[in-house]
Amino acid sequence: MNIALLLQMAAEACPDRVAITFEGQHYENQALYEAAERAAAMFQSSGCRFVSVLDTSSPAAPIALMGAAMAGLPYVPLNYRLTAEQLTSLIERIQPAFLITESTDCAYAVSQHMSRNDFLAAALSDGPKIEAWHEDPTAVAVQLFTSGTTGTPKAALLRHEHLVSYILGSVEFMGADPDEATLVSVPPYHIAGISAVMSSIYACRRQVQLANFEPTLWVELCRTEGVTNAFVVPTMLTRIIDVLEQEASVAEAFPALKAIAYGGGKMPIPVIERALALMPHVNFTNAYGLTETSSTITLLDPDDHREAISDPALRPRLGSVGKALPAIELEIRDEEGLVVSAGTPGEIYVRGPQVSGEYDGKSVLDSEGWFPTRDAGYLDEGGYLFLSGRADDVIVRGGENISPGEIEDLLLERDEIVDAAAVGMASEEWGESVALALVVKSAVTDTEIKDYIREHLRSSRVPEKVLIVEELPYNETGKLLRRVVREWF
Repeated sequence: MNIALLLQMAAEACPDRVAITFEGQHYENQALYEAAERAAAMFQSSGCRFVSVLDTSSPAAPIALMGAAMAGLPYVPLNYRLTAEQLTSLIERIQPAFLITESTDCAYAVSQHMSRNDFLAAALSDGPKIEAWHEDPTAVAVQLFTSGTTGTPKAALLRHEHLVSYILGSVEFMGADPDEATLVSVPPYHIAGISAVMSSIYACRRQVQLANFEPTLWVELCRTEGVTNAFVVPTMLTRIIDVLEQEASVAEAFPALKAIAYGGGKMPIPVIERALALMPHVNFTNAYGLTETSSTITLLDPDDHREAISDPALRPRLGSVGKALPAIELEIRDEEGLVVSAGTPGEIYVRGPQVSGEYDGKSVLDSEGWFPTRDAGYLDEGGYLFLSGRADDVIVRGGENISPGEIEDLLLERDEIVDAAAVGMASEEWGESVALALVVKSAVTDTEIKDYIREHLRSSRVPEKVLIVEELPYNETGKLLRRVVREWF
């Protein structure tokens, strides 16, 4: 099954329902489907081997995604926040490429280039459409470059069968009511942005696209566009809450909002508690996934949130990412690769039909199909998954493994601490010791912090150094850049 079939089904079932709203313009399912067919014809006749978009969110992205799928070409969205040198290196790896950018000028050597406006004009005109689709479910549908923060970016490959498996296993066809709308503010080059497009199309839910996140504008779009659903990363939710707390009435600010999903980074328990108290009428869902798993693999659903907020014994589950989807298997393994029991930390392994685990044409799945996520965490007795950062983020002090998350979670319980990052720093005595970077809203001393950690955790968790900063470094999808924090020490 080709991912473009998701759009074809939506166009046949509800052709006049609006699929996308962007800057006040509406695009219906049938128009979007026909635009993708024309885009596919353009891609096919160009002789290019890849279709790439270097731009913020706009209707060009879903049209290019589905058009590339029809033409049998990999879709490669690029991170517009990268430097020109970084982008040049990536574009050289996908030649010959059909590149779509915001500007009419192109600074990169590609086989064919179109501006966003020219591409949309051509796709929405009466031009020729593709005559026959490529139907191979094992073909590469999407190629996403990793962030490359520690080396040359790898190209993660997602095939049609992986993406379709995720959608069919998690989304109900035409499951959205006609008046439902989802606000999409995650960047189009992220797996969350791609899965949002496919999920909304298959559910026949209108997508309201926001090119660049700004909390006041986000709240305003929810109000004016009757947004019912949204996805945010933790840093976005914090800023949205700050705006809402200045509103006279949250109900008036969000007259239609029913559900908010969040993910992409660790959500501090105090932040989600603020959100639940401020928006009791909204269903919250925590979604955890990776590029290599075609997006979400675990969910902490709205009932989980309500139970955790009402039962003190279950409150810790607000810090989890929930349970595995029905088609997903999870294991926690130690350094020797052995499966550990509930409550024991280790590396997260995942298996299922939506899991690709493939880079540059080479699979990293083991002989039984398990993918090593390089994320660290543990499963509790109820099967809820708790993340503790990347496996490489573990601090090794005198041979003892220390999870940064346990220290950070403890400190975020204090009212005067807004954000916290624990990292390892070189130590002659211990090999590594704990260092802390904190964002605070009121004065707190190093001694207070150290005594508090010593009182609640073991002495090995007490930091050697504490640094107070204005803000911690995050990327645009809400992941803490620990490498940057380490450089501070």
